[in-house]
Amino acid sequence: MSSQYDVIVIGAGPAGYVCAIRAAQLGMKVACVERRSTLGGTCLNVGCIPSKALLQSSEKYFSFRNEAAKHGIVAGEISFNLANMMARKDEIVSANIKGIQFLFKKHNISWIKGAAVFKVPGTIVVAGTDYSAKHFVIATGSESLSLPGLEIDETRIVTSTGALTLKAVPRRLVVIGGGYIGLELGTMWGRLGSEVTVVEFLDRLIPTMDAEIAESAKKILEKAGLKFKLGRRVVGATRTNASISLTLTPANGDGHETLEADVVLVAIGRRAHTSGLGLAGIGVALDGQGRVKTDKRFATNVPGIYAIGDVIAGPMLAHKAAEEGIALAEILAGQAGNVNYSAIPGVIYTWPEVASVGKTEEELRGAGVSYKVGKFPFIANSRARTMGDTDGFVKIIADKRTDTLLGAHIIGPDASAIIGELVVAMEFGASAEDIARTSHAHPSLNEAVKEAALAVDGRALHI
Repeated sequence: MSSQYDVIVIGAGPAGYVCAIRAAQLGMKVACVERRSTLGGTCLNVGCIPSKALLQSSEKYFSFRNEAAKHGIVAGEISFNLANMMARKDEIVSANIKGIQFLFKKHNISWIKGAAVFKVPGTIVVAGTDYSAKHFVIATGSESLSLPGLEIDETRIVTSTGALTLKAVPRRLVVIGGGYIGLELGTMWGRLGSEVTVVEFLDRLIPTMDAEIAESAKKILEKAGLKFKLGRRVVGATRTNASISLTLTPANGDGHETLEADVVLVAIGRRAHTSGLGLAGIGVALDGQGRVKTDKRFATNVPGIYAIGDVIAGPMLAHKAAEEGIALAEILAGQAGNVNYSAIPGVIYTWPEVASVGKTEEELRGAGVSYKVGKFPFIANSRARTMGDTDGFVKIIADKRTDTLLGAHIIGPDASAIIGELVVAMEFGASAEDIARTSHAHPSLNEAVKEAALAVDGRALHI
């Protein structure tokens, strides 16, 4: 089947399926290989989408139970049905999967089912059949990291996959890892009644976020009931029929302590999934972390083979992966595809949400960049007060000399939506003054962005 396709994409997650669709839009004959029985990758099947569905359900339950009376709403005993929550989550995932299947059909993309292995640089084998193409795109994503001594069974010691399918609310949940996944799933189960303890090796949470934002998140989540053990290392686990006993030691010191749990969630990060593809056999180079090495145009060292998404360097974010998929498809079509990595937002979907784009203060100080900061709290925002969601603030960082926006960091209600304005501003090279002079609807949460931009110049109006 020599040169059967112009492009074969290996992996149907956000990087792969988006790349396949864009390539097909540009007139190429495209196939996408997926080893799962469904399209969408980790994000859609066992990650971003199911977790957000359960976060939304738990948030509604928690809000109705704890805040209804403040709004004058009188209700009887409030309870929840976990099986129904899980069923709703599954329905949402299924609908999205069917959506991608429809898009593949619409764009005449062939779905090759099975695991791909490179036979030679221009040919792969899937389920005993050879497929050839001019271009191959590796978009195989990532997989959860494990800890020595903690055998994952996805029932009692779980990754994010198992944490999204638990049959009952654990009485005591220990989350190992204080990053995006750990905080989101810890928050979700905590709202439903788990006693949640987060164990983090570092002395702070979410190290990729601004330190001031991370500290604020810790305080707010503590107020919501989560407990934190920072600067701790998990060195062992003992299982009994009744519980799991974790042994913790200081990250930098001696001594130990024991922590009991009914369920342990291991959320210490993810690694690129490159095994089983036969990459060594065709000479594709990997970096020290096992990721596929690429140039600025996503090309590997082997002609005709490219890589995008979690399998290459950069933040492991679905939208970053999708942008790379679009850019690469356009490059393969002879266009000028590009990704602006300085304007990729990151979001943690706790409540309040945490969102960030650009540089943190810590990064700028480390680089010796002179900057100025403007902050505005949601407690001084009229819309936040009407919502009853006044925790958090907006923080804008601008170049001290040029006023160009260098970074923006938010902890507050709907931060995932609010950050979009600041991502656009950074994409267009806006200054803090540009944002400050832009009219924002009143009352709206986004007024906090305008006020933070005004605060960069020391002239916020409502504080």
